[in-house]
Amino acid sequence: MKQQKESPIMATGWAPDGAVQDQIDDTIADAVSRARANMPQGESEAECRECGEPIPEARRRALPGVKLCVACQSERDSRPVFTGINRRGSKDSQLR
Repeated sequence: MKQQKESPIMATGWAPDGAVQDQIDDTIADAVSRARANMPQGESEAECRECGEPIPEARRRALPGVKLCVACQSERDSRPVFTGINRRGSKDSQLR
């Protein structure tokens, strides 16, 4: 006797069709907005604000408004960023 495969239907409760994709799209849009807001603006610095090393001219031309050298920017970018938004939520987070 051959077993039947169950169809991959997810129960969404009161959520409308496409709600999960909407959450994914909103999360991506927020990340893009945050990244754009964190891009340097204004005039580039000649020296890194954190370590004082000179910022190469090529970097200043490639990224207008740059304030940090590559090493300091890499260090800053490697730090975890917590947004505080839990779009999907869990039962525990909804009970708080």
